Amino acid sequence: MPATGQQFSFLARSSEHAAGSLAPMLPLTLVGGRSVPALGLLDTGAAVNVLPYAIGVSLGFDWDQQSTVVQLSGNLAIAEARAVLVSAVVAGFAPVRLAFAWARVDTVPVILGQINFFLEFDVCFFRARQIFEIRPAQRP
Repeated sequence: MPATGQQFSFLARSSEHAAGSLAPMLPLTLVGGRSVPALGLLDTGAAVNVLPYAIGVSLGFDWDQQSTVVQLSGNLAIAEARAVLVSAVVAGFAPVRLAFAWARVDTVPVILGQINFFLEFDVCFFRARQIFEIRPAQRP
């Protein structure tokens, strides 16, 4: 397990607007009933982690078996969502449990938000250098 932070490059989300579409996209592996590699958008403005529908299905989740309803806001306010717990492996760090609002849409990326990605990891953004660094959160 790395004792220090790991750096990642910002990635272009659109080939047409390369420089303007750079975003902190974190490679990670999500583990439910199956393992799925993913890129998660680090979004400090998102209250919750969001999982697109197709990725939830790939992880082995059954929509009808998820009973905890989650109300999303903003652009996703019209999307139905259910709460799911997923183990996530980020870089060489120990796996963490992440709570996701599994949205019944595929028009969004995996979103890593305040609850609970940013409770598990400290993140520093260096946008001008097009990198970000993460490390496990230091608890008092």
